[in-house]
Amino acid sequence: MKQLQGLLALIEIAAAGSFAGAARRLNLTPAAVSKSVARLEEQLGVRLVRRSTRTARLSDEGLRFVEKARDALRLLDDAVSEVSQAAHEPAGVVRMSMGVSFGRMWVLPILPAIAARFPQLSLEVELDNTPVDIVADGIDIAIRGGSVPDAGFVARRVCKLPLVLVASPAYLARAGVPEEPAELAGHRCIQLRFADRYEAPWAFRVSGRRLAINPRPALVANDSDGVVELALAGGGIAQCGLYHALPHLRAGRLRLLLADRHDAGTREFVLVYPHRQFLAPRVRVVVDALLAHFRDSADLHLQPSDLPHSLRAAPRPAPRGRRHEPSHGVEPRGTS
Repeated sequence: MKQLQGLLALIEIAAAGSFAGAARRLNLTPAAVSKSVARLEEQLGVRLVRRSTRTARLSDEGLRFVEKARDALRLLDDAVSEVSQAAHEPAGVVRMSMGVSFGRMWVLPILPAIAARFPQLSLEVELDNTPVDIVADGIDIAIRGGSVPDAGFVARRVCKLPLVLVASPAYLARAGVPEEPAELAGHRCIQLRFADRYEAPWAFRVSGRRLAINPRPALVANDSDGVVELALAGGGIAQCGLYHALPHLRAGRLRLLLADRHDAGTREFVLVYPHRQFLAPRVRVVVDALLAHFRDSADLHLQPSDLPHSLRAAPRPAPRGRRHEPSHGVEPRGTS
């Protein structure tokens, strides 16, 4: 197609929502972007963009066109990357998406070394806890907890994601240390609420059976780091990923609770990328570097049973005569 500039402008308008935003992304003037889109519309004989004084929105025809065109551009980008392999220098943009906390703790620290090793690469990271459409959003590598989107993707296991129950020493000194799951009914609980409003139950092993309970939370956050921060501030007992809590457990800012009863779960982190017969070199080198980094990060592979007993809260009843914490309790979810 002769109107490649118009196609690129259309894709950037879809992302930026305006001609000015697209112009900044393409390092062009808004007038040049508008002219290139107009030429493309004239060639196709259809209106691709609905214009207003401040914004630009793709028409239904424009949206369908961009959806198909993205695949063609990605193939073109891969062709450029594969040609660069002849010079042993992977080049191009690698777009990554991952959760905020995991990205900050385990990915961002290694990216400068990867960028220094492959100077022709441009590494873009999106830290977001909401689900992404890998293909539609132009993502090369995604790291998420949970299942693989579909058979069109390759998934590489990063690590397990064991859960733990924690609270601050200050809270436990005030409210006591629960020794049985049922005692959580007398404690303030901190719950994580996912983007779809789901709140994961807290699971335990009691007399050889699995018991899942739903805390009635005193505090709720939609981010794992937020849950940990609330626990650190003495807000109550929180369930969180072990890797979130580990630095604070080691520093004594949090204590481990009900470690012999709490079920760590079976969730895991996976690294996902679109399946292709020939994976672009720019993506392959980043995938390999990240997986090597994850394999060498011993703390990522710890299980609650690996933690020393010194990190656990010592059994301690609530102080006599104290005012009872408001009971937000728990509801039985079921057994299996």
